[in-house]
Amino acid sequence: MKLDKKLQAGTLVKRYKRFLADIRKENGELITIHCPNTGSMKNCQEPGSRVWYSDSENPKRKYACTWELVEVDGEHIVGINTGLANKLVHEAIAKDRIAELVGYETIRSEVPYGEQKSRIDFLLEGSTGDANALCFVEVKNVSLGLGDGLGTFPDAVTTRGQKHLQELLAMHEQGHRAVLLFCVQHSGIQRIAPADDIDPEYGRLLREVVAKGVEILAYAAEFDLQDSTIELHESLPVLLE
Repeated sequence: MKLDKKLQAGTLVKRYKRFLADIRKENGELITIHCPNTGSMKNCQEPGSRVWYSDSENPKRKYACTWELVEVDGEHIVGINTGLANKLVHEAIAKDRIAELVGYETIRSEVPYGEQKSRIDFLLEGSTGDANALCFVEVKNVSLGLGDGLGTFPDAVTTRGQKHLQELLAMHEQGHRAVLLFCVQHSGIQRIAPADDIDPEYGRLLREVVAKGVEILAYAAEFDLQDSTIELHESLPVLLE
């Protein structure tokens, strides 16, 4: 996926009020930009970190620029724009880059479903008569790296994420495919595990639904800073034991 605007570099001064960040541009100018991540951004908001942002060039926006990437540990690139996760997954499914999800005829987004009034990120539909004609895909963005190639989810307690696991299990029990897909926007992550120390209930539920038949996938993003592109390209193992 090519970003709409070319990435520009700067240095993070601070992130605050969840949606804002001050950065210093390469020319020394200090600006405030939009932070498109409502999570804790654990390990991804260290002052002094190198960051990349896009400029909408829209004079009507209060904050015309959007924070897209950050460098962590002086070597790894992390995508902090959680809004890109679904776009990356949609593109990867449409281009048959996710081997486990090849063969469906249509991809529908944000479809209402479930008893808890949720919306599934993607509903994949196949041909009539196919036992797996419907496939419910929930996407989660992974940005928390702990070193040595290990990444975990979530980076904060997520009751919403727990609800999504319950909804996926309900779809599986109704005879449909149900898939949790981790979109890993961190160049240093090589394997995924639940963050039991942060949200033990999420970890417990994840193991429970997988044991009962919900599928779990993880795919890593590849970043091209020069071309301003991000693509999902590699399947990663998910560790549950």
